[in-house]
Amino acid sequence: MSAATIVRMPDEKNGVILRGHPMHFLVTGENTRHTSMFDWTIPAGFATGRHVHRVQEETFYLLEGECEWHVGDRIVRATPGTYLFIPPGVTHNITNVSEKPARVLMTVSPPGHEHYFEELAKLAAQGAPDPEALANLRSRYDTDQLSTLTTRT
Repeated sequence: MSAATIVRMPDEKNGVILRGHPMHFLVTGENTRHTSMFDWTIPAGFATGRHVHRVQEETFYLLEGECEWHVGDRIVRATPGTYLFIPPGVTHNITNVSEKPARVLMTVSPPGHEHYFEELAKLAAQGAPDPEALANLRSRYDTDQLSTLTTRT
């Protein structure tokens, strides 16, 4: 694959809707061999649940809102400008602890995790996803889920 310059303008919407909020795909495995990048709007009260990746490394840069990350044994109360790098094998959880949506820039290396989010959005669009289908999806995309994801109502 030869690399091409990617420019995404603010009015270009490429990605999925998760829990009613956008996740914009900025760069994906279609564009690069090294990383994927997402602009993710996290609903108020949403928590990913504790999980771990065997191969993937992730970075997060909080643009708006307030989130709490459980990273290994550490709790990080993140405000805009907070950056996290999470290497493979480190258990983590992301929770939007504010009453408003939060936004993060997120990278995942190696690329390809955009397909996880595409499939997750399709499952979620059908209502509460079947636990077996969700477990299968996570397994295929290097995600060992250790606790359930939640959203305050």
